[in-house]
Amino acid sequence: MSLSLQIALLVLLAFLAANLPFANQRLLLLGPARATKPLIWRLAELVLLYFLVGAFGLALENHSGQIAPQGWEFYAITGTMFVTLAFPGFVFRYLMHRKH
Repeated sequence: MSLSLQIALLVLLAFLAANLPFANQRLLLLGPARATKPLIWRLAELVLLYFLVGAFGLALENHSGQIAPQGWEFYAITGTMFVTLAFPGFVFRYLMHRKH
């Protein structure tokens, strides 16, 4: 798999994972369905999915060659990018007014 395809796959996976907590009412896609899921649960799922996508990216990097050392700056930037990717799901869940 080429490096460009790996990057595109990782960005697509990050976008889907970032919006997943806002797209359903189940806890971690496996738990019981709820009428509404509190925002704190959605944020906890977002953090968990950030680390899962990061582990997938680390596995891709390990497969391609040596893993580059990362400082705190890397995690700060990727965390803010992941939250930015979650914006469409947040808007859909909390800011769009639906007619009843």
